[in-house]
Amino acid sequence: MQGEGQAIGGRSMESMTGRLLVATPALKDPNFDRTVVLLVAHEAGGALGVVLNRATEVPVADVLGDWSDLARHPAVLFEGGPVQPDSAICLARLRHPVRRLRGFHQVSGAVGTVDLSVDPEKLRENVTGIRVFAGYSGWGAGQLEQEIEEGSWFVLDALPGDAFVDRPDDLWPMVLRRQGGMMAAVAHFPPDVTLN
Repeated sequence: MQGEGQAIGGRSMESMTGRLLVATPALKDPNFDRTVVLLVAHEAGGALGVVLNRATEVPVADVLGDWSDLARHPAVLFEGGPVQPDSAICLARLRHPVRRLRGFHQVSGAVGTVDLSVDPEKLRENVTGIRVFAGYSGWGAGQLEQEIEEGSWFVLDALPGDAFVDRPDDLWPMVLRRQGGMMAAVAHFPPDVTLN
C-alpha cells in the first residue's frame, strides 16, 4: 500500500512507510528523546517503526549467533522501541534490487525487514548488512498523525544507509543537518536548554 492514499477519519492519508520520524525538541517522552525512527509499516490501523540510534552493549552474536557475521558495525542489538522488548525485528540492506528474496520484505528501496527464522546463509550473497532491534515503536490508528500535528516529529526522507550508520549516536544531528536551513539549526539544539 506504500504511496497509496487511504482514508482516515474522512481524510486521505499517504503511507509514510520507509520515511524517518525525527524527534523534535518539543517531544517530551524520554523513550524518544533525540531519536530517529524508521517507519517499517504505516497504514490506516496504525504505524510501526524502529529507533535507529539507540545501540545497546549486547553483541548480536550473544543473541543470534548465526546472524552476527551479517551485522553491521556496531554489531550489537539496538533498542527498537518500548513495545515488546523481548521480540526482535531485523532490517537488512540488499546489494542489488531483487524481485523476490525469501524472507525479505521491502520497506523502501534496498532496505527491508528479514525473517529471522530463515537461514542467514541463504541471504549472505544478497545482503550488505543487517541491524537487529529489540522491541519496536508502535502507534494506534491516528495516534502518530496526531503527534506529528502537535509538533513532536519531523517526517523526513530516509537514505538507504541511515539504518546502518557506524556511529548511530550521530544520526539525529546528521539527519537534521542535511535538511539545511532552519532544520539544520535544530541539530545544535542543546539536550537541556536550562544549561544553555
